[in-house]
Amino acid sequence: MLKTALTPMALLAFVAAMPAAARDVLVRDQAGFVAAATALKPGDTIVLADGEWRDFAVKLVGEGTAASPITLTAQHAGKVILTGRSSLAMAGSHLVVSNLVFRNGFASGDEVIATRVGKRWAENLRLTGIVIDRFSNPDRRFEDHWVALYGRNIRVDHSHFEGKANAGAMLVVVREGKMPLDNRVTLDHNYFGHRPVLGSNGGETIRIGTSTESMSDSHSIVEDNVFERCDGEVEIVSVKSGGNIIRRNVFLASQGSVVLRHGNGNLVERNVFLGQGLPHTGGVRVINERQTVRDNYMEGLGGVDFTSAITVMNGVPNSPINRYLPVKDAVIERNTIIDAARITLGAGASDERSQAPQSTRFAGNLIVNRDGKSPFRTEASLAGIAFAGNVASADPKVKGVVVERREVKLERASNGLLYPVGVTAGAPRDLQAIVREATGVAWYPKPAGTRVAFRSGATVEVATAPALAAAVANARDGDVIQLQPAEYLLAEPLVVKRTLTLRGHSAILRFSAPTLFQLEDGARLQLRNLKLSGAAAPRQPGNAVIRASAKPMLVNYAVDIEDCAFAEMAGAPEFDIIATTPATLAETIRIVDTRIADVSGAVLAGRSETGKQGFYNAERVVFEGLKMARVATIVGLFRGGTDESTYGPQFTMNDSSIADSGAVLLSGVQEATITGNRFARSGGVRVTHSVGSPHTEIAHNSFAATPAPVIEELHYTGPARALLADNRVSQ
Repeated sequence: MLKTALTPMALLAFVAAMPAAARDVLVRDQAGFVAAATALKPGDTIVLADGEWRDFAVKLVGEGTAASPITLTAQHAGKVILTGRSSLAMAGSHLVVSNLVFRNGFASGDEVIATRVGKRWAENLRLTGIVIDRFSNPDRRFEDHWVALYGRNIRVDHSHFEGKANAGAMLVVVREGKMPLDNRVTLDHNYFGHRPVLGSNGGETIRIGTSTESMSDSHSIVEDNVFERCDGEVEIVSVKSGGNIIRRNVFLASQGSVVLRHGNGNLVERNVFLGQGLPHTGGVRVINERQTVRDNYMEGLGGVDFTSAITVMNGVPNSPINRYLPVKDAVIERNTIIDAARITLGAGASDERSQAPQSTRFAGNLIVNRDGKSPFRTEASLAGIAFAGNVASADPKVKGVVVERREVKLERASNGLLYPVGVTAGAPRDLQAIVREATGVAWYPKPAGTRVAFRSGATVEVATAPALAAAVANARDGDVIQLQPAEYLLAEPLVVKRTLTLRGHSAILRFSAPTLFQLEDGARLQLRNLKLSGAAAPRQPGNAVIRASAKPMLVNYAVDIEDCAFAEMAGAPEFDIIATTPATLAETIRIVDTRIADVSGAVLAGRSETGKQGFYNAERVVFEGLKMARVATIVGLFRGGTDESTYGPQFTMNDSSIADSGAVLLSGVQEATITGNRFARSGGVRVTHSVGSPHTEIAHNSFAATPAPVIEELHYTGPARALLADNRVSQ
């Protein structure tokens, strides 16, 4: 063979045509990253040095290849912590980002992670080993997203998302009109941890699209993930596009449901829902056309109405795209539903939502309630639903629901799920519920953020006001402060930031400041066997025994009071026992077996959120066994707006006596139960139904020299249920 030597010019041209060698660059500061990220080539890897990277707006733009992607990673997994106002934006193709932690801060804009830089988005991108932990905007009303996926062919896997407390979904698949509609996003093997109740719309864990683009297909897949205590709102996974698949996920103790809100032709299959009997734990809600819900396992779901184990909605005839398109051609088959509070068919029927489901098949499902009660409820015609091969342990007692009534013996299989003996209906026996350890990352704990129980810490005894103030200031989560018999006069508020119990027989708390207890982020306050007097408080409007922070709170607080006495709070106007504040939410306010007298304000002033967004101040309020006299307002509890995406407020008042006092004032409350109470010379009960599908029961009360209870119907988003029964009114 003839060999020809290359000339110097030809050799230079040959070298220039060769691909550049891939680089692995360790960077130690932001300037180093910017230099390394300039002119990235396929195969390049940027490694962030271990440590804290504060206020770091990472921008990664490049064009890799399938064989040689461009990579951004940590020097050691979990050792790179992005804090403060940090964010990550990516654009280009064939990019991989891994092993970064976002913590102790919040997004510098509307997104923590976005697969878009300017108008350029990403394709063929992978996010893996990412942790975002409580990286929430300090104002819970501010809406942002932790992960916003623009573009297509994106995978998010083996990542950990937990503790989003402000408005906005944890993760969104964005489908703007100028973007590719065929997203083909895959979300797999992720751990979605606790999302606290938001108290407004916008608390989804995952949202795929919006109503605007919902009539096209996204073809996204959500599979093999764990959702644990994802309680933000009624929609855990909100599907607002077509052609998506939700499969092999585990939903554990999570309030809400998988909701096929907009879009057609979605598939929900082989998921495991374990509600542990908790309220509002739901399964799947069906809206729109050609939806398939099959081979799912549901146990211990406590949700009703929109969060039932299976909810098939009524629709709006000729519905605008952002409302409720009628259900048509749905298939709901081979699902196992055990110990569910409710299966609701034709849910939400109203003058607006008047179109019943059509051409729908409900077949081969197993429904077993071991308490002998049937979960079925219908709110509309079932003529459009065909039933076949369903087996149930109880008579559905609903006209049109067809099941084979059988005594069903259940046995728990090696996969941890219950199966019927000798019955073929229900979910397949080869289901395998994915475990926490197979999701997220091995180097970050889960589930984190579990609340400390009351009285789980040390007990500290005090006998003086200075000692009490010091004990509160130095308390650890779960501690108990035991007050010796004495009077304690506090000149400054006791600031509570942890789970704390105060108790003491014959101990009297007095305060000369406008507030006795000030609750900050993380506060859970329990009072036992105490007397509290407002006689020394300032003679000015607006005093309160317990007041939520004036600053927005991300951690929902709780107040638990039992066997206490409140008195001498009429010397100044508008003196409240518990005063709520905007941008804060009480997960529970519970007052039991307590005496309350001479109060110029409210036992609970829960009307500080007045906007149209639908935020409210307290999720669950329980009054039981109270004796109240000369109290200006028993409770004022308000929820505004028109959105149906939240559960509360919920109010219960039982077995209490009210004399010479004002009224119970409830507006927008979703669940109200007022039973067995005795009102004398008081303002009575006034309820306004203004949003959602409220349930109100006022029964077995006596109203002496007190107006009869009034329920005003202003709701326009769903059906209301009101029960007024066996109340005795005498003048």
